[in-house]
Amino acid sequence: MFDDLPSDLDRLRTLRVWHALWLERIDHKIAYLQQRQVEEEHGRRNRPQPPDWIVELSRSTGEPIQVHGGDCGMTGKRHRSISRDEARHLLTAGEVPACPFCHPDTQLHIDLAALRGRHGAAPNTRAIPPVILPTGRLAMIV
Repeated sequence: MFDDLPSDLDRLRTLRVWHALWLERIDHKIAYLQQRQVEEEHGRRNRPQPPDWIVELSRSTGEPIQVHGGDCGMTGKRHRSISRDEARHLLTAGEVPACPFCHPDTQLHIDLAALRGRHGAAPNTRAIPPVILPTGRLAMIV
């Protein structure tokens, strides 16, 4: 009938114990993977929503550098979420420039061109001094 199994009782018992141990290991692995799936699904359902607006902060001073939309991938490592009103204030007061990639000014319906005309200068640009290269030539950083 089962010719591929050993004919003596001791070896058959050893095989049974060996297979029982493997079944126990397999059952533990199945339980572990099921628990991980439940935890991952729970994490996906309860993940906090990204903020609507982010201000990127300077590494050295902690001062605001740039305003970003909450889903912008160009934010630096140092940033904090801000309210819509704070984002509008930072952009319109000319204190902090808008991100050129996600354009939070457009998302907030702020016309920076009109603000430039009213204030005389672009509110989201900073004056960058020229740099003198080692060759003695003058370079402008844009």
